Amino acid sequence: MREAMETVVYKSKVDGWLFLILAGAVVIPAYGGIQVVLTVPGTSPGPLILTIVLVIALPLWLLFGTSYTLQADKLLIRCGPLKWEILLAEIKAITPVRSFLSSPALSMDRLRIDYGRGMSIMISPQNKEQFLKDIEERRRGLL
Repeated sequence: MREAMETVVYKSKVDGWLFLILAGAVVIPAYGGIQVVLTVPGTSPGPLILTIVLVIALPLWLLFGTSYTLQADKLLIRCGPLKWEILLAEIKAITPVRSFLSSPALSMDRLRIDYGRGMSIMISPQNKEQFLKDIEERRRGLL
């Protein structure tokens, strides 16, 4: 079990269409804000810059801050400001799915994890096969 106990971080797979939406959510408000400051006389850039930073921060945080960390006995899921912790011993099933439902996944190529008492979450690790292999190895070590 030498490698099974190492912490492994998997980044989320990112679908091209979702990347374009998140990129648009960053570029469009920034461009609009800059145009307002440049063309509207007397516009104070301070509040507008603060607003732009806040508006673009969340899409960037989601894009670059969605990951799945496998530890010896748990799975930590991060998606921007949101976090989940799932004990590996509580996982009932892991099923490949394609879904538009909201989840901490940046791709439609997802894994549905059923755990606890009727709970489920969908994730989209870049290397799905290795993720499944690693999580199963850890779960076997808990039995």
